[in-house]
Amino acid sequence: MRLGRANLDRLPPGIRRPAYDRSRVTSGIVHLGLGAFHRAHQAVVIDDCLGAGATSWGIVGASLRSPDTRDALAPQDHLYTVAVRAAKGTEHRIIGALLDSVVARESPARLVERMADPAIRIVSLTVTEKGYCHTPQTGDLDERHPDVVHDLNNFDAPRSAPGFIIAALARRRALGALPFTVLSCDNLAANGHTVQRIVTQFAALRSKDLGKWIADTVAFPSTMVDRIVPETTDSDRDAVSSALGLRDAWPVMTEPFTQWVVEDRFTAGRPDLAAAGVELVNDVKPFELMKLRLLNASHSALAYLGYLAGYETIADTMLDPHFARLAAQVMEEAAVTLTMPSGADLAAYRASLLKRFANPALHHRTWQIAMDGSQKLPQRLLGAIQDRLARNLPIATHALAVAGWMRYVSGLDEKGRTIDVRDPLAAEFAGLAREAGPVAERLAPALLGVGKVFGPLGAEPRLREAVTAALGRLYKDGARRAVEILVSA
Repeated sequence: MRLGRANLDRLPPGIRRPAYDRSRVTSGIVHLGLGAFHRAHQAVVIDDCLGAGATSWGIVGASLRSPDTRDALAPQDHLYTVAVRAAKGTEHRIIGALLDSVVARESPARLVERMADPAIRIVSLTVTEKGYCHTPQTGDLDERHPDVVHDLNNFDAPRSAPGFIIAALARRRALGALPFTVLSCDNLAANGHTVQRIVTQFAALRSKDLGKWIADTVAFPSTMVDRIVPETTDSDRDAVSSALGLRDAWPVMTEPFTQWVVEDRFTAGRPDLAAAGVELVNDVKPFELMKLRLLNASHSALAYLGYLAGYETIADTMLDPHFARLAAQVMEEAAVTLTMPSGADLAAYRASLLKRFANPALHHRTWQIAMDGSQKLPQRLLGAIQDRLARNLPIATHALAVAGWMRYVSGLDEKGRTIDVRDPLAAEFAGLAREAGPVAERLAPALLGVGKVFGPLGAEPRLREAVTAALGRLYKDGARRAVEILVSA
């Protein structure tokens, strides 16, 4: 029997379920990017808010392209399970905050209409870095991006997240309605400011007046979100369905830790996020950089080098003491580039990250984390490298992580097998790798010359020297030995 509203009373007593009457909940949020991360993080917070009586803040989810999530969740009334996995066991919770879902590619006009509804006061996003149609190195709109070109010529039938936001805001402006808040929950540097710049630049290409109105009236709070959410597997679905006694087509797996830091600046109100555990602050940037340069950077280092070494998951990789030391070393070297508010304990945060990475119940695949590296490297690794170079500090650890990415995107692993590289620039990287061959002195400069990833930093002699040397070690000794040499030095 399928999970659904009519059979919640069939759940075992230990399964937590919505603590409110869903029939009384109305929509106040549209979320773009209805993936596992949102359903394990922001939707859980909103579920807590609904349980506290804030019943006008239900979520309408939008998948920009694939219908898979909608097709899985609609038959079960958009209910789904969050399975929180720790070494001691798994806790299951049914989330009811998601009321409806839309597939943007199937019905763009319907999504614009939902977003333009004055009842919607927040439009949030988890579309990954590549979903913003921008150049990560500069943070500016990529005006040549195919979706941007399409949306400028099809204003009322957009494809991109920025295109939908602009179309809906233009509709609200015409109606004389308050604009919604745009709440990015992606790992972008200064994500609120970055998305504001992208959206206003995009809108100004359509109408300078619209761009100015958005810049003057729409709030774009910056946020920092933190929860590890692996890809759901068929065995995960089977385990969750067994625990429920009902079939859940698309549960999400996650860890006990969760954190959400939000700049408290909203155009048209918000639920009581603080009561649900959200940290409301004046300036998110220190927390955001902390996560990007400690958690995300070390995660990427483990993903690329761990994958090359033959490890399937982050937890598997952390069982190798040399890789555990690598993660700690990335964090230690990035920590000196951070300036945190008083009371922040970076040492405790780093210790918590190492514990989380080693969680044996969390099967977070190295291949999954390795996706879209061209969009992630500038925020996760290159910023810390730039700051360390400015302080005349060594960059060998971060350089090895960058070299691991280079070895990975070349498309062949250490045994000569093809790597399924998922990246917007994968074809460009593959062409450079074919031309350079497996020669560090040719491949490293070629990839460092990709301006969309490295910008001016790619021409820095100290970076070129360090990355070329690290890539040479990977080709000569392999990832396991290269990491061992680095952390034992």
